Amino acid sequence: MLIGRHKEQHQLLAAANSQYSEFVAVYGRRRVGKTFLVRETFNYKFTFYHTGLARKNTREQLQSFHLALRRQGLTKAPQPSNWLEAFDMLETLIENSSDKKKVIFIDEMPWMDAPRSHFLTALEQFWNGFATARRDVLLIVCGSATSWIINKIVRNHGGLHNRLTQRVFLRPFTLAECEEYVQHFGLGMTRRQILEGYMILGGIPYYWSLLDKGLSLAQNIDALFFGRHAILLHEYDELYASLFNRPQPYTSVIEALGTKKVGMTRQQLVVASQLPDNGHLTTILAELEYCGFIRRYNCIGMKTRQAIYQLIDNFTLFYFKFMHENKGNDKHYWSKIIDKPLYYAWSGLAFERVCLLHSEAIKAKLGITGVLTDEYSWHKDGTANQAGAQIDLVIDRNDGVINLCEIKFSKVPFSINKEYDAALQRKKAIFCESTRTTKAVHLTMITDQGLVDNPYARDIHSQVSEDDLFR
Repeated sequence: MLIGRHKEQHQLLAAANSQYSEFVAVYGRRRVGKTFLVRETFNYKFTFYHTGLARKNTREQLQSFHLALRRQGLTKAPQPSNWLEAFDMLETLIENSSDKKKVIFIDEMPWMDAPRSHFLTALEQFWNGFATARRDVLLIVCGSATSWIINKIVRNHGGLHNRLTQRVFLRPFTLAECEEYVQHFGLGMTRRQILEGYMILGGIPYYWSLLDKGLSLAQNIDALFFGRHAILLHEYDELYASLFNRPQPYTSVIEALGTKKVGMTRQQLVVASQLPDNGHLTTILAELEYCGFIRRYNCIGMKTRQAIYQLIDNFTLFYFKFMHENKGNDKHYWSKIIDKPLYYAWSGLAFERVCLLHSEAIKAKLGITGVLTDEYSWHKDGTANQAGAQIDLVIDRNDGVINLCEIKFSKVPFSINKEYDAALQRKKAIFCESTRTTKAVHLTMITDQGLVDNPYARDIHSQVSEDDLFR
């Protein structure tokens, strides 16, 4: 059963029902469910379906493509010697098909583009010389090597320039979609447990599929991440290697950003990562942003070139915090640190990231879904004459209001006391003075268990709770 993905399915089905031939690229990070989406949308029925082979040469790729052609109807096809011949045979298969819409799904296409294979030339000829001359072809290409999809298909400057008719970027699940998944598969988790799971696994369907409903969440995390044979023990390396042909500079950026909660400017990132400040770094940052690992934002009053890059991938941040130096020696590691200071320090930061990723749900609670906004973290370093301040989340609205969001993760409803109230008012004052904003500034509390109703809580303009994040 396909959970969520309504918008993406609509895009694919609209392309299938188009009066013209359509070229669709489906991309997103490893394990996010790209192949499953396409298969489920078309009920596993294609005019032609092929998956490239990992780390194989052109001869082996052609042989596999040839076998797929024969298996799917072109029984008299000889072995092609190059990709032009292979795609010519695919054209013959299409011409012989009685399908109203010829749906061609080529999965893991980046693997097929072996060095000196001239694969892209053949693909260009197939689309420009054959498919666009018809009205009945739907070509769907997919692959986990996102850098290849972006550079060779989405941003192609050759024969495929501007040829894509649809781009389907598959994002991770939201909390609401994870809850739907949990309920469908009978995992028996409360919203609090789903939230904690999201803080570790993010919204990656494959990771959620590994949960054993016979184990508690803590036992599941131990089984998946810790111990010598844990299935996700080496996922970090495999994740970035699958997405990028040369992952080292990408992981250098990721590791640098992993050291600073609010993110870094480009110049700070150059110093921390020791990468040259050139066009290649621009490409790396763009591709990491395309994949949803990082986000780029500007604080109030900042110029475009002062943009901040922030690491927001839950799994990656969990890896840096608990697995990078863990050698798999304690298979019960996670169960042992629950309720320890290390866990609470991590959970507070992780909850902030979950809130940031669910800014649309927060906006819905605040009643500003239709209002244009910018969302960012904000901080000001202290000086000898003035204290510093840090705001977990700023929602800068186009309707003349700014929400300063304080985010707290706790087991019980959060109680604002006199000292905490004074700290909130001080943050607000420093923000207003530093930014010189002319907008109204509202204090907003985002908590998983809500607020204790006391006199200090009445200084808060609006509240967002755990349940609101599941909208």
